[in-house]
Amino acid sequence: MNKSCLSFLLGGVLAICAISHPALAFSTNEAAVPTTEAPAIAPIMEPAPMPSWFMGTMPTTDARVAIDVLADAESQGLNPRDYRAAELAQAYKNASQGGSSASDFLLRLDDELTSALERYLTDLTHGRLSPEVLKHRFKAPPPSRFDARAYVMEARRSGRLAEALNSAEPRVPMYAAIRSAMNAYRAMGSHPAWQEPLPPLPARSLKPGQAYDGLPLLALRLAALGDLSVAALPGDLYEGMLVEGMRRFQTRHGLEPDGVLGAATLAALNVTPAQRVQQMALTLERLRWTPLLHAPRMIVVNVPEFVLRAYSLRGEEIDLGLEMRVVVGRALDTRTPIFLEDMRSIEFSPYWNVPSSIARRETLPRLRRDPAYFTQQGFEFVTRDGAVVDSLTGEAIDAVQRGDWRIRQRPGPRNALGDIKFILPNDQNIFLHHTPAPELFSRVRRDFSHGCIRIESPVELARFVLQNKPEWTAERIRQAMARGKSNTLRLDEPIPVLIAYSTAVVKDGGKVYFFPDIYQQDARLEQALRSARPIQS
Repeated sequence: MNKSCLSFLLGGVLAICAISHPALAFSTNEAAVPTTEAPAIAPIMEPAPMPSWFMGTMPTTDARVAIDVLADAESQGLNPRDYRAAELAQAYKNASQGGSSASDFLLRLDDELTSALERYLTDLTHGRLSPEVLKHRFKAPPPSRFDARAYVMEARRSGRLAEALNSAEPRVPMYAAIRSAMNAYRAMGSHPAWQEPLPPLPARSLKPGQAYDGLPLLALRLAALGDLSVAALPGDLYEGMLVEGMRRFQTRHGLEPDGVLGAATLAALNVTPAQRVQQMALTLERLRWTPLLHAPRMIVVNVPEFVLRAYSLRGEEIDLGLEMRVVVGRALDTRTPIFLEDMRSIEFSPYWNVPSSIARRETLPRLRRDPAYFTQQGFEFVTRDGAVVDSLTGEAIDAVQRGDWRIRQRPGPRNALGDIKFILPNDQNIFLHHTPAPELFSRVRRDFSHGCIRIESPVELARFVLQNKPEWTAERIRQAMARGKSNTLRLDEPIPVLIAYSTAVVKDGGKVYFFPDIYQQDARLEQALRSARPIQS
């Protein structure tokens, strides 16, 4: 990745601007299309007319390049109908065959192709929607304005339109890999493995060693997806290489890799390649407007994957420095929000200030039922003026219920935050912390928290965060965590923490993984795109 491309990526990808695009004349029901701002590329200081897409009455080579790119928008996870690609292609074909030589008709085609290409470039570089539509809150460096028209004009003047349009593809981590996987799934087309449904299971599940009428079709489907060797033809029983292929499939789809074909695995097997294409197209959309590394280091949590990764920018390369499992908020009622905030401090042996919603809903009712819980868990009350009350009374419970007092848990082995807390100030009180229940990290699906993010390897994360402070060795970090006395260490340089949401990930040498849409964010994004860009008939 060269420096110019990298600075293009890291400059910020979020703001929306109101750039209007002339509607194509082939339909009167075209939807209004939101557009975005982006970093400027070779800005032209004075307005200048776009060179014609015609040489006389014949389309130029550039016109054919532009029309081919618009027609191929689907390969970028975009919709060619948003750019009237088919209508433009037909109109230029008609013009090239002498369908019309009227100057006003050719001028209109000039304007319409330019407008469509500008819209395509804006969508490609920064997405079709703002993340704010989905209530995602990303704070990135202020972007400069992207002038798509100037970008196209400069490319045409230098005779490199094809190269420039190819270079406009976002050079962000995983974009090219997801795009490649998406187009491989698209190439499956009407594969025979999905021409008929898998037969009903013989019981609630199919276990190794059992017979099943659908084994040939199951083997064909797993082979098509790359989880089973084509040469591994099944026998009469579900066993051997077929079970191993099933375990590979389950691992790639966020399922327990037990080799048992149950309801969840069957549902994943029945997702068609076309549906996976749409899932990956949604992932590409998020990659276009998700803020990326704009600091020397960054921490990213992918919620559906239940994984944290820490990155460092070393020269022109983005290095993965750390990866670990996490626990996120429960899908039904305490979802982890999607946002970008700066980590500013670490608290060793932290207090847990019980959020008022949790106190009213869970803690106070438990204390009324079981007063011994107060001492067992190391709770104490804090009055409005900061005084600490370490005895349980009905008056104290009522004061917390009213919001006059608060309740907190002292540092110790039962503390809900474990022995370290990574603080990123935000209005939803979300932070990263350890946990006294590490057994949850062994689960495949890990949405168990009240919204905060529990981390598997706190010492390793603290070492990453404090790498500019060599005096904070792993041993010193462990000692601070075990001291039992709260101590907050402010970071010299804030570290951006991105809470992201991607149900499709490419890793492990190019394998594509799919994860359940636990918060229904894919469904929401798909609906938002459909509402913003109704399908044109």
